[in-house]
Amino acid sequence: MTSATIKLFLPHGDPKRLRTAEISNWNGKAVAAPRTDLDALLQRDEARKPGVYLLIGKDEATSRTKVYVGEAEAIGSRLKQHRSREFWVHVIFFVSQHDNLTKAHIRHLEGRLVEEVQSAGRATLENVVSSGSLLPESDRADMDVFLSRIRQLLPILNSDILTPVLGVEPEKDSEGLLFCESKGLRASGRRTAEGFAVLAGSQAALEPRRSAGTQHPWVLGLRKRLLDEGVLQPNAGHLPFTRDHEFASPSAAAAVIQGGGANGPVAWKNQHGTTLKELDAAQE
Repeated sequence: MTSATIKLFLPHGDPKRLRTAEISNWNGKAVAAPRTDLDALLQRDEARKPGVYLLIGKDEATSRTKVYVGEAEAIGSRLKQHRSREFWVHVIFFVSQHDNLTKAHIRHLEGRLVEEVQSAGRATLENVVSSGSLLPESDRADMDVFLSRIRQLLPILNSDILTPVLGVEPEKDSEGLLFCESKGLRASGRRTAEGFAVLAGSQAALEPRRSAGTQHPWVLGLRKRLLDEGVLQPNAGHLPFTRDHEFASPSAAAAVIQGGGANGPVAWKNQHGTTLKELDAAQE
């Protein structure tokens, strides 16, 4: 990922309200706002431009992030139509400052954004089917650059829906891998900027410990949620992770894997058998 100088502007002086974001030497612009600022957002010039937008909220049943990805030749007009969608509480949209995004461009971006939301696995899509659009090779290259800037700006605007759980190219850092073993089962993972990620293919205990229900009921709830979401799937003798999944801490990850309370800094070890606790102590 290339370096970037980002300019944020807060029209109301409040970082939680309407804000804009630009990147040096990029002709795009991002506008973000809570739903409560929608009327003010619709009055802005950017809302009259073509672009792509993200409606972001929570799934009522699972409390998981939910997102609707869309495109429009006039962002504001389309957002007015989405007032009837109850789930969203925040909107982020991206336009070109030089008005050089065509209908084909924004349809292409919409399709790519849908794919990347699905790939990142951090949010549930409200609209799974995307129109997409075929573009000439040179235009696709331009849209790849546009999309890379969207990836950079979203975390700045308080959304990680496109951020890979393991960051960029983690496989090149094999020394950073940690392992949790229990009763013949093995899981691998690594620390991340937001917590601890368990890698796809890792194995969790098929049944929780008897003591989990009384001593660590939250582990049962978390395992059920991961089963409901398809992160864990029953298999012969264990529960494999179907995709990378990020936990709040190494202990939370180890608890799900072992089926009960766990001391993560001790349960996770590197390929040489050194515990995470020992690795942290060595850095002090």
